[in-house]
Amino acid sequence: MSLINTTIKPFKAQAYHNGKFVEVTDAAVKGKWSIFFFYPADFTFVCPTELGDLADLYPEFQKLGVECYSVSTDTHFVHKAWADASETIKKINYPMIGDPTGAISRAFDVMIEEEGLALRGTFVCDPDGVIKVAEIHDLGIGRDAKELMRKVQAAQYVASHPGEVCPAKWTPGEKTLAPSLDLVGKI
Repeated sequence: MSLINTTIKPFKAQAYHNGKFVEVTDAAVKGKWSIFFFYPADFTFVCPTELGDLADLYPEFQKLGVECYSVSTDTHFVHKAWADASETIKKINYPMIGDPTGAISRAFDVMIEEEGLALRGTFVCDPDGVIKVAEIHDLGIGRDAKELMRKVQAAQYVASHPGEVCPAKWTPGEKTLAPSLDLVGKI
């Protein structure tokens, strides 16, 4: 079953955020657009490149009214240790959620049970906590925050423009489509 158009499941977790430990809940993320960015583990290889890329665009995501949450099965203590040890991770200003029980990873269907790690899963949720984008990668395939931003912009556009859809490679300001019988076979 697809997670698209389902509401995120209730959760409560500890996160490392801007030098502090904070609690993050499903209720707290509602009210604005959010990204849940799952990755396998701290102190690894591809993960810091992705998290650093997301950190570089984080101010742009915030301008769009989007909060980003990275999630791994590490604890919030490990997230702090990683930030202390890595210049790339130190620049992160979004909450890094610890999911040591794997409950959140299971709720988003990205848990690798036999390894106790999460797949690379990216989920964009609307302000009601409804999943609008779901993308899951194998562990060796890194993601691109710029492409994620385009998907967020498209999801926000479609949400605020009923009856319109965004074609492939759409970016803000480009023409959208209004699905109708007249378009069938003409694209």
